[in-house]
Amino acid sequence: MTTLNLDDFSDLIERPDGGVRRDAEERRGRLAVPPGALGRLDELGEWLAAAQGRVPVRPVERPRVVLFAADHGIAAAGVSARPAGSAHQLVRAVLDGTSPVAVLAERFGAGIRVVDAGLDCDPALLPEDVTRHRVRRGSGRTDVEDALTVEEAEAALRLGIKIADEEADSGTDLVVLGDLSVGGTTVAATLVAALCGTDASVVTGRGGLPIDDLAWMRKCAAIRDSLRRARPVLGDQTALLAAVGGADLAAITGFLLQCAVRRTPVILDGVVSAACGLVAQRAAFRAPDWWLAGQSSGEPGQAKALDRMALNPVLDHGVTVGEGTGALLALPLVQAAAALAAELPELPEPAELAELAETPAGQRPADQKTD
Repeated sequence: MTTLNLDDFSDLIERPDGGVRRDAEERRGRLAVPPGALGRLDELGEWLAAAQGRVPVRPVERPRVVLFAADHGIAAAGVSARPAGSAHQLVRAVLDGTSPVAVLAERFGAGIRVVDAGLDCDPALLPEDVTRHRVRRGSGRTDVEDALTVEEAEAALRLGIKIADEEADSGTDLVVLGDLSVGGTTVAATLVAALCGTDASVVTGRGGLPIDDLAWMRKCAAIRDSLRRARPVLGDQTALLAAVGGADLAAITGFLLQCAVRRTPVILDGVVSAACGLVAQRAAFRAPDWWLAGQSSGEPGQAKALDRMALNPVLDHGVTVGEGTGALLALPLVQAAAALAAELPELPEPAELAELAETPAGQRPADQKTD
């Protein structure tokens, strides 16, 4: 097997069609609803039209929630409110339909796919179609050791690429991306701090299940120590993911890059997907044009990463549960934007207006009557 070079994605990824986006903007100017009256829905409709390469935009009919799951060794440092090695419980809740993302996905008509990239549990606890992709069991504690070997990081990247291809081939037209992890926000914040050149305290948040002040200080120290190990490998994205990432983050990075290659738009969730986006942006600067920031999670690392990628969150409702829930909440808005952009009527052309003015009122078509 040849070595995977992420820099090759720079040549494979093109921006969404700028000409189509201009056509969508022009069409928006012809709609009966005044420009600006629909707020950000206009922007969302134009983004989706450019991603699809067509005007009017098609409705989003086959959305898919894709969740990558893993346990992180750094959780043993007491940085999470959840016990280390317990991410499989989050996966089970999704599969049983009792988690917020599962409830909303059923309501919104979106299928869910869970991919075990590195859970630290007996594979027999979960269905085989979830665990069969596992790269390794858990990951190393990043403040004192590598999360993965370079070979494992490359395998995880290839896993993400494979999942993106499978989704594109199956007809998925929009991906809602999330993670199911314990310790994931810590390694994600480490990546953000390393790539943005900031200190640990700038990116350290409270996590999805909020931690107390003492745990926050332990988390900040763990990120600080992990940063010392990250800086020497900043020039190599695969080595960086191996040193201070994890199997799920490497898989998400590969997934995001390949989704951009396959022209599949993606809604990002929290700090984990944002951190992976930063790594992917390092490899292919056009890739973020294919992504939408679904929500502001309140994590300072996420805000830093989104600012670096020039992505503006659609929602800010204080949703911290993670698991793709905040990103999924943005899905109905994207679907609404597509419906409005495609189905609102256009204003008549000036010639049609002149002809209408000359037509006796009793002879005008019912749908063209004026007040």
